[in-house]
Order: sequence, then structure tokens, then C-alpha cells
Amino acid sequence: MQEKVIVGSEEWCAFPQLGIPTIKARVDSGAKTSALHAVNIMPFEKEGENWVKFDINPIQNNTKTVIHCQAPLVDKRIVKSSSGFREQRYVIATEIQVGESTWEVEVTLTNRDSMGFRMLLGREAMSGRLLVDPEQKFLLGQPTKEKLQEYYSKSDEGRKGLRIGLLASNPELYSNKRIMEAGEQRGHEMHFLNLKDCYMKLDADTPEIHYRGGRILNDFDAVIPRIRPSMTFYGCALTRHFEALKVFCLNSAMAISQSRDKLYSLQLLLNSGIDIPTTGFANSPLDTNELIKMVGGPPLIVKLLEGTQGKGVVLAETKKAAESVINAFKSLNANILVQEFIKEANGKDLRLFVIDGKVVAAIQREALPGEFRANIHLGGTASVIKATAEEKKIAIKAAKAMNLKVAGVDIIRSSKGPLLLEVNSSPGLEGIEGATNKDIAGEMIKAIEKNFKWKL
Repeated sequence: MQEKVIVGSEEWCAFPQLGIPTIKARVDSGAKTSALHAVNIMPFEKEGENWVKFDINPIQNNTKTVIHCQAPLVDKRIVKSSSGFREQRYVIATEIQVGESTWEVEVTLTNRDSMGFRMLLGREAMSGRLLVDPEQKFLLGQPTKEKLQEYYSKSDEGRKGLRIGLLASNPELYSNKRIMEAGEQRGHEMHFLNLKDCYMKLDADTPEIHYRGGRILNDFDAVIPRIRPSMTFYGCALTRHFEALKVFCLNSAMAISQSRDKLYSLQLLLNSGIDIPTTGFANSPLDTNELIKMVGGPPLIVKLLEGTQGKGVVLAETKKAAESVINAFKSLNANILVQEFIKEANGKDLRLFVIDGKVVAAIQREALPGEFRANIHLGGTASVIKATAEEKKIAIKAAKAMNLKVAGVDIIRSSKGPLLLEVNSSPGLEGIEGATNKDIAGEMIKAIEKNFKWKL
């Protein structure tokens, strides 16, 4: 029978495979699962296997000391915290060293900034090996301040790159992963900032943005907002606060908010002399017939003002169908646009990616058979295409009109010439990078470097 080691309620341990020489842990037999503090958690593939990389600040209340870790991914699990909050966490298996003993444990990764300890050692990891004396602490010893400094002196070296935050909701999205990778590859300190974990202090003397656990985010050089439609209001409020703190935002809050308003954005584009398909807008079912006539009659497109990624877009092929769709949307008090249908486009449109006033890539998107609108999110295909000089000019002009440094500009080819469909302030990267093999994420990072006149 293996002799068990007696430990206190707090002990120092190490994770040799992760490059963590020592970290203070809360030893808690009441917790089933062990948890390690981690930020910037990003899954990736390595030699065909699933891995996860993450950063850890091993010393409580010290964000300057950072260890960059990676480990094979074992699982993703829903874990219930001591406060009753349920969250999905990545699970890794790695060696832990407690005193003279070393063995493999499963550890979940989570942000523990709001907790008193960077590490929680649960009963599954202790089973058969440790006995806990809750009245004691550090029975296996603890490092001196000098020893801690020696352990982490390399981690405290001054950073060489910019400190860039990616303000978004899902770290697993292709676009977000690519932006994080591109920034790191160019030598910058990248941080994924989950919108829901940010909150603001509005104060005339010391305005601040705080992150989960009380960490203050005022010391960023730049922020890349990638705000999902459902979080537009709060995401733009956060972006405005970063701007007030003199943090460079790749797209401004004003530009994002006006790009999300389909009607206002079309009015801005028209004021800049950019052609769009004939469009009508009304707020009463009594105007339905006149609205249909206004855009040349059926077939026509009906769009929800708040719709994104092709959702809330309907093709009405007959007058009866158009009346039915319009009146159905109106009965829900939904704001809608009615737009002429460009039949000759044959289910194809162009996506031009504009960064800092230049078209960096262009693709043609083609709808699935039976669909009227090209949409990669709904299974459409993308292929490389050479945009004409006029189409590039329209895309650049549209991004400028919307005041967007990064924009996905959608253009449709009609018998009247190229017409602008819409401008997206958070365009996806997967379709266009996959089709063109261009490093679009890297171009976004370069736009930030240009603002700071940064040289590698």
C-alpha cells in the first residue's frame, strides 16, 4: 500500500511539463475537480491531435509575470463552481509535483482572477496519495520571495511587442483564433477579452475598464472589436470606453454601430454617391402595395433590419408572397427593408475585404442550388476572383463612408453595373483566407502596427 503524504489546506506545487516551477494551491477535498488559472485559452491542432494553449499568471495579483503553456486536450466538460455557476472548460492531463511526489492529474482550465488561489487541487487528483490536515498550511515548505523572483525572472522581462486585446465572445471561432495567432507570430502580447467578462467604471478622474476578477484593462495599446450582433449595444459601449482611455481601436464604436443599422448605413452610402439596389422602407402594413411598386415589383427581397449572416432575408417571387412576408414581419413590429431582386446575379456576389483603405482580398460567393443568396455560413461556396478597378473603388469608398478600418464589403454585379449590398464591420476570415490563402489576420495586425509606426 502506498504511503500517503500529509498536506495542509494550502501548499505549493509545480507543473514540470507546463514549465510552471511553483504555484500556490488551495487543497480542497470538497471539490471533485482540480482547476488551474488560465487566460487566452485557445484550442489548436498539433500533428493531427487536439491541443490547447493558454497563459497563466502564476502569482496572485501579478499580471506582469506570464507563463505561456500548451498541453494535449483531454476533454471539454461542464463544471459547476462553488458559487453555482456552470461553465464549459477545457480539460488537460499533465504531471503535478507536490513535495517529492510526481503523478499525472486531470486539470480544468478557467479564469481564477476572482479566486484567492491560482490553483485548486481537488479530491480526484489527491485520491490514494494525499491526506489533508485542514488546520495546517505549507507542510511541504514554501518558496521565499527571492526564490520566486529567481523562478520567474525570465517571465518578467519587458515585452517587446504591442499589447493588443481581441474584444469578442467566442475564442474558438476561426477568425478569433487566427487573429490571436497572427498577433503572436508578429511578436505582440495578445489577450482575448470576453465581452461578458468586461465591465466599466465611469468616473471623471479615473475611468477604467475592469475584467473578471478586478483586473484593470487600461494599459492596452490597441483593441480589435469583433462584436456579435446580439452584443452590439454593450460591445460598442466598451469600445467607446477604450477610445476614451486613448486605446487605439481598429474599428471605432461609432463605425460599428452605424454599420449594424442597415437603413442608416444605406443612407450613408447613398450620400457618398455609391449605387445600391433600389430599396424601400416603411412602417405600416397599409403601405405594402406602394412599397412593392417602389422597388419595381416582384420578385423582390425582404430584409429584417437587425438580420445578419443571411438570416432574416427572404425572396418573395410573387406579389401575393411579398404581401404575405411584409405583413408577417410588420405584425411582429419588425423593421424591414424591401429591395429589388437582381436576377442576373444568378445567386452570386462578391466579398471584398478592405483593411486600412486597401482591398487586400476578394472572393466570389455562390449560393447553393435552389438558394437565391450566396452565404458561406449557410453552405455556399467561395472562389478567388479578380475584382475590377470599379469594384475596388466602390469597396474602398464604402469603407471610408462608414469610417471602418476593417470591412467586408458585399457587391453584386447587375446589368446596371456593380451595386453595393452591405458593409460588415466584423467580417469572417475563414472563407476568404481559405479561398485566397492570404494572411488576412496578419494584415489586420499590420494595420495596428502602422498606426503606431511599429517596426519588427
